Amino acid sequence: MPPVSIHPVKSDAERRAFIAFPWKVYANDPHWVPPLPSERLEFITHHPFLEHADIEFFLARRGEEIVGTIAAFINHNHNQFQNEHIGFFGFFEVLEDPEAAAALLQTAEDWVRQRGYQAIRGPAQYSTNEECGLLVDGFDDPPRIMMTYNPPRYVEYIENAGYHKAMDLHAYALDTDIYAGGSKFPPKLIRVVEKIKARGRVRIRKVDMKHFDEEVERVKEIYNRSWARNWGFVPMTDAEFTKIGEDLRAVLDPDLTLVAEIDGKPIGVSITLPDVNQPLRLAYPRPGEPEWWTLVKLLWHWKVRRRVTWARVLILGVLPEYRARGIDALFYYETAQAALRKGIQHAEMSWILENNEAISRPIRVMGGEIYKTYRFYEKEL
Repeated sequence: MPPVSIHPVKSDAERRAFIAFPWKVYANDPHWVPPLPSERLEFITHHPFLEHADIEFFLARRGEEIVGTIAAFINHNHNQFQNEHIGFFGFFEVLEDPEAAAALLQTAEDWVRQRGYQAIRGPAQYSTNEECGLLVDGFDDPPRIMMTYNPPRYVEYIENAGYHKAMDLHAYALDTDIYAGGSKFPPKLIRVVEKIKARGRVRIRKVDMKHFDEEVERVKEIYNRSWARNWGFVPMTDAEFTKIGEDLRAVLDPDLTLVAEIDGKPIGVSITLPDVNQPLRLAYPRPGEPEWWTLVKLLWHWKVRRRVTWARVLILGVLPEYRARGIDALFYYETAQAALRKGIQHAEMSWILENNEAISRPIRVMGGEIYKTYRFYEKEL
């Protein structure tokens, strides 16, 4: 075979090749969910993350054939907020080619090292605010919305390159029929819910889609304060919040997007997304295919055929000064009732840091079980 060569992505044609490459990796994988090519192209060229990061994208080739991709980057906001001095890698995709995998990882390490950083961590696209972590178990199931997926061989490729675990992220699953009519809802949580409702101070309301921009502003403070002490967290910038609000607006279900208020003040938020990955996988977008046709197929499987049976609890946060009051239990209860009415049969709660017992414990009490694990790897340079 021709030797492996690694080159930075420079031209528009190379950027299109970069985002199209995963279709080659997952051509015969029944569980992979292809993204919209236009969304991926915008993600690597115009995402607001790029305003506070240094980043380089790379293609690996054997002769003229592309055999892998990777990105290396410095997230300056992360390093400042977490008081770390590290670089990151992401967009790691490669054919069954250990030599190319090693060369890609080495390229990212060299890029980070040359800029004076002491370690490299990943995979991430781009931070804990977006898709992150390598799937290390649970390969026999498609990913839920905004979760990663990869072949099992990537675990071996990364560990053979000298990386060790930095942190595991857990995805919990449960069947929503345990909430049917509230009859199977854990008695302890029922008592908490009833006590909160009896007091009457906490109000749970749906997101107001008519004043969506104002709602995004309310959620911003809750999000950035609630997760501030979590491992790997970095606050979103205003531009990043605006971007994610625009992206989520098309898939948000107001019945599953809840705000907790006390005396009119927002103090908590819960966002559960219908798993649009299910109809998206059936629509199967492809590079070069007219996107309007992909969207027609997506809407057909989603709205007409009603192929969404999963939901993902994406965000559930309460301001620190209002925690330990059972507001999380109220969110779980109200969300579960709404999901049942919509025919949602399964729920994924993800992702949860392996050391976040305060969140994991009530999930286990409700019957949730870890069914997938995602991992951040790290390597000292």
